[in-house]
Amino acid sequence: MPHPRHALSPDNLHLIGTVARCGSLAAAARELGMVPSALTYRVRQVEDALDVLLFDRRSRRATLTRAGQELLRASEHLLRELDAVALRVRRIATGWEPELTLAADAVIASAPLFDLCHDFYALQAPTRLRLRTETLSGTLEALLSGQADLALGVALDGSGLPGLHSGFLGEVEFVFVVAQQHALASAPEPLTPAAIQPHRVVAVADTAPAGRGQSVGLLPGQEVFTVPTMQHKLAAQLRGLGCGALPLPLVQGHLHSGALLRKRTTLPARVHRIGYAWRSSAASAPGPALQWWLQRLANPASASALLHHFADSPAGEAQNG
Repeated sequence: MPHPRHALSPDNLHLIGTVARCGSLAAAARELGMVPSALTYRVRQVEDALDVLLFDRRSRRATLTRAGQELLRASEHLLRELDAVALRVRRIATGWEPELTLAADAVIASAPLFDLCHDFYALQAPTRLRLRTETLSGTLEALLSGQADLALGVALDGSGLPGLHSGFLGEVEFVFVVAQQHALASAPEPLTPAAIQPHRVVAVADTAPAGRGQSVGLLPGQEVFTVPTMQHKLAAQLRGLGCGALPLPLVQGHLHSGALLRKRTTLPARVHRIGYAWRSSAASAPGPALQWWLQRLANPASASALLHHFADSPAGEAQNG
């Protein structure tokens, strides 16, 4: 008796589908150019291997049993997947990367990033995308450690590393905001560090490995509420659980509605130059998938959207404390 896996070959699945479509073994045999007895033998081999009846032969028509109907449904999926695998293998042979990992910092808006992913998938390239979220120095660390192929939302500080290349997305201003019910909402401006320090600050944890992360916007001795993402930071500040700086594009709508109040401070202004980075050398030039992303990121409209279009983003995640 053949093994079930061997019985479910593409040829056998095609035979079963042809019999079901033609309605009889004789008609299917004519279409396939086979002797009816040979087709009957092949079908019975499949049935024996699966230990089921695929066709009800009590009438002149070959009617699928419930087991046969399920096999036909599954076989359509299996055959499509086999075709897709063959296509991916052919394209990978031409140089496409099997997988591309994107490390997206919290300052990157989700909606336009997913729009780019949608456009990439429309290419029907064989490259699988993997997305990971990072914060602060963890974004560049993911690239340097080989855990990501492209880092989105890195701070461009002018320090170059061998084999590391970068592009400019734009500038992001971080503004100090509190909820309308927060104690600092009615405090006179500009707020000084002495006025801010007694109040809890909400900070997003740096995703770099322990000991290599950084803290931004924290005052000595200030109580800190640490959260995993900027979505959590924004939600915490909207509820008055703390104060802190948030990217202006992310909070613009909440400022308009009055849910958050922007407070002037004597703290240094925070305007960050944000970009993207990738690794490349003479021995390992960017593959077609990475080249596609680099071309799209070089487009000013795409770059601006990634930093400013948070309005429609269900998880507008941005940076720090």
